[in-house]
Amino acid sequence: MTAAGRARRSDVRRNEQVLLDAAAAVFVRAGVDAPVREIAAEAGLGMGTVYRHFPTRADLVVAVFRHQLDGLAAEDPPTVGTPYDVLRAWVDRFADFLITKHGLAAALHSDQAGFESLHAEFVERLMPVLDRLLAASSAAGHTRDDVRAYDLMLGIGNLCIGVESLPDYRARRMIDLLLSGLRLPA
Repeated sequence: MTAAGRARRSDVRRNEQVLLDAAAAVFVRAGVDAPVREIAAEAGLGMGTVYRHFPTRADLVVAVFRHQLDGLAAEDPPTVGTPYDVLRAWVDRFADFLITKHGLAAALHSDQAGFESLHAEFVERLMPVLDRLLAASSAAGHTRDDVRAYDLMLGIGNLCIGVESLPDYRARRMIDLLLSGLRLPA
């Protein structure tokens, strides 16, 4: 393989990552039906590049979903302070992921089996991560030790549901209240 071939492939991979990050940000702000031109502008790339990587909206939404899932399921989450701070940062990213996920069903249209398969994968991959984050925060004395990861995951998910349909709904504020309820007094 030539050096030009390797450079092209790394550039293609970089463009794809830039597109996925840009699309995720746009989807959180404007939903999965946001115009492709907005995603291209956010990425600093042309619309042709978007379509070359993701020929359909469903392809793009599923790729963003998997990209976010990979980031959330990473073995070593980014450290941003105390175990409670790490938990909060992960929950913020998880909320972004859920906002994108809520639009996934519509983007997949009638592929209910595909949607259910992706949902099962996200629960399977993320539950252990959230469990570890909760255990670390609890062991450090920051949060209660009687909260199950599954219950917290469902609570956060339910708090994100109103984002699409209620224009004045503040899911982040509700999640902050939920997380505050997990905290132990200093």
